[in-house]
Amino acid sequence: MSAVVTPSFSDFKLLPELLQAVADVGYETPSQIQAESIPPLLEGRNIIGQAQTGTGKTAAFALPLLQKLDADKRFPQALVLTPTRELALQVSEAIHSYAKHLPALHVLPVYGGQGMDAQLRGLKRGAQVVVGTPGRVMDHLRRGSLKLDGLRMVVLDEADEMLKMGFLEDVEWILEHAPAERQGALFSATMPDPIRRIAERHLKDAVTIKVKTRTTTVEAVTQRYWQVSGLHKLDALTRVLETEAFEAIIIFVRTKTATVELAEKLEARGYAAAALNGDLNQTMRQKTVDRLKAGTLDILVATDVAARGLDVQRVSHVINYDIPHDVEAYVHRIGRTGRAGRTGQAILFISPREIRMLKTIERATRQTIAPMRMPTRQDVANRRIEIFKQRITAALVEQPEDVAFFEELLEQFRNESGESAERVAAALATLAQGDRSLRELSTKPERPERAERPDREDRQDRGAAAGRGVREDRPGRSDRAPRADRPARAAREERGERPPRGERLNIDAVRYRINVGRQHGVRPQDIVGAIANEAGIAGEAIGQIKLYDDSSTVELPSGLPRDIIRLLKKVRVCDQKLDLRPDDEEAGPRGFQAPRANRNKKAPRGFRPGDARRRK
Repeated sequence: MSAVVTPSFSDFKLLPELLQAVADVGYETPSQIQAESIPPLLEGRNIIGQAQTGTGKTAAFALPLLQKLDADKRFPQALVLTPTRELALQVSEAIHSYAKHLPALHVLPVYGGQGMDAQLRGLKRGAQVVVGTPGRVMDHLRRGSLKLDGLRMVVLDEADEMLKMGFLEDVEWILEHAPAERQGALFSATMPDPIRRIAERHLKDAVTIKVKTRTTTVEAVTQRYWQVSGLHKLDALTRVLETEAFEAIIIFVRTKTATVELAEKLEARGYAAAALNGDLNQTMRQKTVDRLKAGTLDILVATDVAARGLDVQRVSHVINYDIPHDVEAYVHRIGRTGRAGRTGQAILFISPREIRMLKTIERATRQTIAPMRMPTRQDVANRRIEIFKQRITAALVEQPEDVAFFEELLEQFRNESGESAERVAAALATLAQGDRSLRELSTKPERPERAERPDREDRQDRGAAAGRGVREDRPGRSDRAPRADRPARAAREERGERPPRGERLNIDAVRYRINVGRQHGVRPQDIVGAIANEAGIAGEAIGQIKLYDDSSTVELPSGLPRDIIRLLKKVRVCDQKLDLRPDDEEAGPRGFQAPRANRNKKAPRGFRPGDARRRK
């Protein structure tokens, strides 16, 4: 019997830029749906794919789609229809990542619940790929802002979900307005009759592909997730590392650059960490893995490609710092722990927009992933104290000769100084704690973390315009007094106390532009948190933030020192460098609007120019 040959992405004759993007994402070999869909799509055939979400089908249609586009033509050439806003954003981000080395190609998500202005600007700029929900796509077609004359491909993603949500008539209406000679692809987990009829009517001579998912996860692995919100992602990771009892950890990220950057940041915080990525030659990879096995390295920051086949028994934890693109990658990742009959822990960091992928993983693996509570400062302090006590106990048991020597030395010191044994021991403990203070954390009050609160973006999704802050109804909310009438607010105003962040202080400010926007999934609180954490600028000193498609503007105090500006150029938010720079449209410093009682305040409390405090 001949062996089954697994194809590689290079076998498909994809553009070098697409092959590089695939490698950056972490794909090594195509999944079944990719291997069977990409060749006929590249040949110009229509396809009908029956596959579950999470099998890699986005890449199955995105790579051929991008291969066929003409970057010089600034009009929609591909349309992807999805049932929900969340999926539209997810698919848009995935296609954008595959097109990262094709800078002239633009991907635009269009969906209800977001203001029309940003979408109209994106269409006017000439997006070649439009990913949208049926209702909003119809709106743009009716008003003439979206034209399908030059369309080359239409993709219906999760057609059965569109059927359940009552979108099939809308989908048919859109398909009737698309050119008859365009190529088509339909993907659906199931194939009910209405979906089959649409396929027969609009996808002539289609190749049918059917993929069965048989993905299961290791039962010995306990799976948890934390929803990234409010707390800086690196700070959250540090708290997890401080409170989890682990032998060795593999942290998975999406890109080779991220492995190096995160490993360096963890090393700066005192952890024995190293990067493992495809840029390392085989000798260096093996040396790094050998260090992990030998215990001279505790944390490996890796991409999916670099960690293929990695088998190190002492790996007790896997942390998905970046969520994988598909279920198979997730299963592969967490399979690096819980090996050889041992138990393991898997922790997944997800953003609110990635909740859908979490549910997909749960369905495909038939296991529930439980939410985890982010450790508090007190948890971290308790863990440090526990480890400190363990070190004392270990020294008493394992180093009796050294202990006897120092007993004599300290008795001599005590007789000379007149200090008590307890005082001397306390002084030595102060020296021994190093740069990880036990007292500071245990006595410092904990601020409520926004990570424990319902995420703002989730609340906006229920019919509110994006960025408007409209909240969904919650039990008891209707009973609350209007903001202006709340007792705490009234009392504060009567006492003449400083207004909250929303009522700006009157300080000179300059508007800057940063290189992260809606298409990257950023929220205002992400920007505030990053600037406050990395540059030491108090949150109340950060002015108005406006989000655009691929950039944002933020108002910061005028006169920022050059070292802070240089620092903020390198800070990353949503895996994007901020590249802070004065906004071209800004004529000069502007003043924040504030109540007259605050007109004489010159600078915000907590901001000291040049004070670029970094969290340790």
